Amino acid sequence: MTTSPPPPTTQVDDEELSDEGIRPPGGMNRAKVAISGGLLLLTAVLSLAAFEWMRGTDANAALVVSVALLIGVVGVFALFVLLDRLTDGLPLRFQETVRPWVFVGPALILLGIFLLYPAIRTIMLGFQDARGNEWIGTDNFVRIWTDPSLRRSVLNTLAWMVVVPGLAVGIGLVFAVLADRLRKGESLAKSLIFLPMAISFVGASVVWAFIYDFQAFGNQTGLLNGILTALGQDPVSWTAIYPWNNFFLMIIMVWMQTGFAMVILSAAIKGVPEDILEAARIDGATELQVFWRITVPSIMSAIVVVTTTMIINVLKIFDIVWVMTGGRDGTEVIAERFIRWFFTFRDQGQGAAIATMLFVLVLPVMIWNIKRFRAEEEIR
Repeated sequence: MTTSPPPPTTQVDDEELSDEGIRPPGGMNRAKVAISGGLLLLTAVLSLAAFEWMRGTDANAALVVSVALLIGVVGVFALFVLLDRLTDGLPLRFQETVRPWVFVGPALILLGIFLLYPAIRTIMLGFQDARGNEWIGTDNFVRIWTDPSLRRSVLNTLAWMVVVPGLAVGIGLVFAVLADRLRKGESLAKSLIFLPMAISFVGASVVWAFIYDFQAFGNQTGLLNGILTALGQDPVSWTAIYPWNNFFLMIIMVWMQTGFAMVILSAAIKGVPEDILEAARIDGATELQVFWRITVPSIMSAIVVVTTTMIINVLKIFDIVWVMTGGRDGTEVIAERFIRWFFTFRDQGQGAAIATMLFVLVLPVMIWNIKRFRAEEEIR
């Protein structure tokens, strides 16, 4: 008995199959892509038209806010959906490559517009004159090291970078260890120490202005001078004693940042295995030896993260100096000089050069932090 051969099967490449395993007709695919592309173009045009309308309209503020929310939420969501539909119309071998860029691309474009372009523009402006019209070479950067106030601002900023993170991390680490030993009231103690973090830099400066306040005549309203006069001593103008006035300003930021360091380091300390600590104590190690040889090395990554975060914050410090002294009496810092030259003196070139100097100081800290993070990831 003979059997007839099975009917021939048609092989279809996996790349030509849709998600359901069936190849859709070419017309449907093209129609889907065309519709999605048309809707995408229409959404982009309407969004741009809405932005232009919001820039020049005198309409009611509530209406403008409503349109902004509509474009920002519905419009962006529609753009992502339509871009995803367009990606579905591509061959399967391209979809996996293109789809991540569809979702990351808009964010990269925004970063380029609002971060990369301003950074490049600022660096270029540092080589131009006060109005940004003519190229003057490196004159603005040379002035940073020849002008006494600008040179002093760089040196003061370097001092801030050393003193503030060192004191804040050191005191925060001590508080974290002591709070970890509390049997009751640990949360309350940490909350009180962390409380200054809830105050803005300007608010903290106002508080400490009452502590450092000096009156040449009459009663002293400042806390420190009130104590001195009560003890029979002469009042002191704390914010005018160079170079100690810089240290007195640093104390304000240390007071604010210690709570942040304590919280992060306390969480890291609680992650140290208790059996290792107990084994060290059984072997005869003192509490100081346990702290320096076991606890500190175990939480070193957290210490580095807190320290680098504070260094970057210190490089941007402006509010405390501006409120307390206005940059007088030798208390200049780079961020304060940048604001002063760019907005007060209207010298765009010099202000941009100072901002570039600030960027140069931040860059090594960020690179070092990234390298350390990658090294830790490789160990894991």
